[in-house]
Formats: sequence, structure tokens, C-alpha cells
Amino acid sequence: MRISPTLVRSIGQILAVSYPVLALSAGARSVYQLFFKPGVTDYFPPALSGVAAGLYLLATLGFVVRRPWTWWLTVLILGLETAGVLVVGTLSILEPGVIGRTVWHDYGIDYGFLPLIQPILGLVWLFWPENRRAFFQGSGLRVVDSGKKV
Repeated sequence: MRISPTLVRSIGQILAVSYPVLALSAGARSVYQLFFKPGVTDYFPPALSGVAAGLYLLATLGFVVRRPWTWWLTVLILGLETAGVLVVGTLSILEPGVIGRTVWHDYGIDYGFLPLIQPILGLVWLFWPENRRAFFQGSGLRVVDSGKKV
């Protein structure tokens, strides 16, 4: 089965729009909880949501700017994001009181599981052969392709 290049391109465009929206949402949540919500005693959850918002903004670069350094940066960020969602999500289920309510608790349930789905989809998109070639085209770096037909 061959996947349409239009579908792959569309996934990148959707991620380029959805990541900044998620960054805005997570950032607003963090700012509200840190500075305006009365009675907050545990600052770790809103701070973690703020870190997530920053990661979402940086990840957006890889879906908008086609340079080798943005590819590497975005792969790193999406890897960190995936690990963070899995660790925080698992901890929030096993020990709900330890983490608190963050963007990543219960694998991003408050955000329709986008914090779990987006980085995985983003990594698949970044490693897609045509996309890798687009990032490294003209850089002098060679992209190794398996040569297999999909």
C-alpha cells in the first residue's frame, strides 16, 4: 500500500497549526495557575505545563522551517515530549497525588490526548524519507535511504 504524498504533506501542515494552538493553551493554563489562581500550593504541575508549552513552540519550528538544524532540534524535542507524556501520564495514573494536573497527566486527557498523539505523528512525519530529504536538501549532508519501495 502506498501512502499519498498529499496525506503526508497534510499531516505536516496540521501539526504546524496544532502545535502553536496547544502551546497557547498549555501556556495560558500555566500562567493562570502560577500567577492568578488562588490557593495554589504546588507549583510543579503548572511549571511543567509551562515547560510543555515551550517545547510545543520549539517543535513548531520543525514543521515550518526546513533546515537540518530544525530537523535535529525537532526530533530531540518530540522525543523528550513523548518520554515526558509517557512518564507523567503513567505516574499520574499509578500515583495521582504525585504529579497533579498538568498538560501531560493521564496522557493528555484534558487535551483530547493530543500531547500523546502529536509527537508520535510528528516523529513519523519527520522520518518520512521525502521529508528528511527536504530538510537536508542543499546542505551537503547526505540522507541515507533504505531504498525499499513502500
